[in-house]
Amino acid sequence: MINSAITNLPLSANLSAVIRGKNSILATMKKFPLVLFLLAFHCAQSQLNLVKYVRPIIGTEKMGHTYPGATVPFGAVQLSPETDTIPYEKNGKYNGEVYKYCAGYRYEDKTIVGFSHTHFSGTGHSDLGDFLIMPSQGKLQLNPGTATNPENGYRSAFSHANETAEAGYYKVKLDDDAILAEMTATERVGMHQYTFSKPGESHIILDLMSGIYNYDEKTVYTYVRVINDSLITGYRQTNGWARTRTVYFALSFSKACVKYGQKNYDPKQAYRGFWGKFDQSTNFPEIAGEKIRMYFDFKTAEGEKIKIKLALSPVSQENALENMQTEIPHWDFEKVKSQAQESWNKELNKIVITATEDIKVNFYTSMYHTFINPTVYMDVNGEYKGLDQGIHQADGFTNYSTFSLWDTYRALHPFFNIVQPGRNSDMLQSMLEHYKQSSLHMLPVWSHYANDNWCMSGYHSVSVISDAIIKDVYTGDAHAALEACVTTARRRSYEGIGLYTDLGFIPAEKSGISVSNTLEYAYDDWCIAQLAKKLNNTAIYEEFSKRSSNWKNNYNPANGFMQPKLSDGTFKKDFDAMSTHGQGFIEGNSWNYSFFVPHNPAELIRVMGGEKKFINRLDSLFSMDLPDSFFAETEDITREGIIGGYVHGNEPAHHVAYLYNWTGQPWKTQAQVRKILKMQYKPTPDGLGGNDDCGQMSAWYIFSSLGFYPVAPGSDQYALGSPIVNHAEIHLENGKNFTVEVVGQSDENIYLQRVLLNGKVLDKPFIAHSDITNGSKLTFYMGKKAKRD
Repeated sequence: MINSAITNLPLSANLSAVIRGKNSILATMKKFPLVLFLLAFHCAQSQLNLVKYVRPIIGTEKMGHTYPGATVPFGAVQLSPETDTIPYEKNGKYNGEVYKYCAGYRYEDKTIVGFSHTHFSGTGHSDLGDFLIMPSQGKLQLNPGTATNPENGYRSAFSHANETAEAGYYKVKLDDDAILAEMTATERVGMHQYTFSKPGESHIILDLMSGIYNYDEKTVYTYVRVINDSLITGYRQTNGWARTRTVYFALSFSKACVKYGQKNYDPKQAYRGFWGKFDQSTNFPEIAGEKIRMYFDFKTAEGEKIKIKLALSPVSQENALENMQTEIPHWDFEKVKSQAQESWNKELNKIVITATEDIKVNFYTSMYHTFINPTVYMDVNGEYKGLDQGIHQADGFTNYSTFSLWDTYRALHPFFNIVQPGRNSDMLQSMLEHYKQSSLHMLPVWSHYANDNWCMSGYHSVSVISDAIIKDVYTGDAHAALEACVTTARRRSYEGIGLYTDLGFIPAEKSGISVSNTLEYAYDDWCIAQLAKKLNNTAIYEEFSKRSSNWKNNYNPANGFMQPKLSDGTFKKDFDAMSTHGQGFIEGNSWNYSFFVPHNPAELIRVMGGEKKFINRLDSLFSMDLPDSFFAETEDITREGIIGGYVHGNEPAHHVAYLYNWTGQPWKTQAQVRKILKMQYKPTPDGLGGNDDCGQMSAWYIFSSLGFYPVAPGSDQYALGSPIVNHAEIHLENGKNFTVEVVGQSDENIYLQRVLLNGKVLDKPFIAHSDITNGSKLTFYMGKKAKRD
């Protein structure tokens, strides 16, 4: 038994104070229970059951990099299984196998290592995987073992036949000890339920060393305090993709443990002080170090359930405990699961479609994936840790993190401007708070957990900000937002901006991604110009309008491609438009990037020699055959994500199929969009042709399924495609509905015959954002033959 002095240890004064105060939400619920019940009942009655169409398992095989575990919309907790322990480095070099485990889970694997509480959805680089928990029985093993020798560790075999993944709920049978593992979550708390089929000694392992993209020195420090025999708190500091990340936790068991202990796996620690006076291995209430695994022993009867609540906080252990007590003040697992699924159903009902069953599965799973990120990054009391490492209060907004902006500015945030404008406004405010806290005075590039990891290129926060303000979504200070955009774009020391500003391009000698950076900066500068125009700032408008034409400096008229240019103004020799390596582009080649002028397709067509040549080049992109050598140069692109030479499995060309709309052959957009929808999205574990990238791939699917797409965020214009739904109702936050009606829908009828907006025929393949927010009706008439007049 645990020493009674530890068993009966009360909550600390600070923790008790947290529980006593700051609980206005619960107080309100107690005061008006009938009103809240009737309101919830009315909302539930008016909603369709759309959760049944969500398949979180889609994208977990091959390149999708999604996870199957439990989370709620935009939740800070993503409770999901890990299926291996692949390290980031091997023999001192990058280990390419780790790329397959960006989400921790790989459908192809046969064992589960445990269940951790933080994950990215669909990324091509990674971090997180905090606080891994695994149940076991029999002999205690604190090593996870390996996939080839699982019996040497605490991992367990599992079968997909005994696995269930739903929105807000995950279940799997752990075959080795016949333990049923179930997961659900609230915004800040993960809840586990383990059913032990056999009586005897059972263990709960808490692995504080485990992580995604892990390496020996990644965990900087870990601290655990055992409050009593069913409650512990602590924190973990890591240096990974985010280099100054600290996550605090509070963990509670539904049953008191009979014994607990730990093992420190850091033999190289030079200084240990005088803590050797204690036996810290068993029943010791204060544990600290870099590499720690803990265990908690229980006596369980046949069929007994042990439940766990683990709450996260970016601020403190006290806040983590307050988060737990506020969000799950009970042990009713089914109630938490039901609430999680109700929260998903509420979000999914923002768009109600009529379509085939497979399309509904793809559509609502895509909506599910779009509503995972960004994630809430604040405690229930509004506190969060900022980039300056200080504690801040989110006043009047919800603070968010996980901004994969190189991906999500293209379609995800424009999608939010339609269906989540309130949240997107808060996301902009979060970006601007990031800017204020940044020592560099820059908006986020790719940020998570109070860090900018600086991944990818461009400064695409300005696209998200401009698009939201131009579409009247952001409710904050637009002039301050413009100032933040301009200051970021003038940061000369960041990735060639000074050279770009002075020369109009970035010399190839100075950057390995000189061309893609120039192209992306030019687009971002156009966004700033549009924002300045809306705010009547003529000087900024003229400055950035001029910069937005810098893409022309990398266009080589001799071959028709965007090409690296040297400092002396000549084009770099030995140029290969097919290659993704050493040609000046990030995660792509010139064939795809040469069409990256989303803000001015008409001028791109003129520069490329006119409409006929432009159409021929687009046709060639979609019909060419890529050699296998193309796929050897980048881990982010595989053949599954390719149509001809068009790369849909990565983002830079996501707008390209819609460019035919700027020519006299818009029917080719309709044909290519239908082909992409059919080939790149399937209701299967390997159903995504590339990384979902925090919802960007899914947002492309949603827009295109509905028949329109935001080619250039920062504009209020959407280009028409070829819808695959029969009918759709988008329920807007302003109380209006935007309706999509498709007449003559079928697999063969892929071409638009005519399109009506509120009963009037459109003479161009475009609609405006106001057409949506005003609650219009868009009617597509479909046919088998392209309409060429």
